[in-house]
Amino acid sequence: MSKSKIIVSNALLTFLGISGYFLFMKILGLEQISELRFFNFFIVLWGINRAIKTNITENKELLYTQNFIIGAGTSMLAVFLTIVGLIVYVTFANAEFMTVLEDSSFWGQNLSLQLVVFALAIEGIASSVICSFVLMQYYKNYKIPKAVIS
Repeated sequence: MSKSKIIVSNALLTFLGISGYFLFMKILGLEQISELRFFNFFIVLWGINRAIKTNITENKELLYTQNFIIGAGTSMLAVFLTIVGLIVYVTFANAEFMTVLEDSSFWGQNLSLQLVVFALAIEGIASSVICSFVLMQYYKNYKIPKAVIS
């Protein structure tokens, strides 16, 4: 499987996971509880892990840098898709969501969509690199099982 296909497919799954989680929170009326948004961290970790593991098992790729790039690329694309989804959501579906963000203790007051997008991009890129690095600490010594090689 090509590396770009691994990145795109896992980024889409991660984006769908995050979107589904936020939709689930909205349906249950829990979008006001900022602390629940931390769960998306685990969805991102799952997506990065799945991408790296797919590259190892499908392509037999054990190089640290290649798998790190796969993980970071997957997460950064998922962040980009999530930001686009947020822009569409706030612009066309629920402009009041900016008020929800302002009322949370994380963001502060007088938010603009541009400021939120910028902050999410910076946070997303940083977490992409950190999560990929953390997962690569496991995979740097990973050996492909003989049953997979055959």
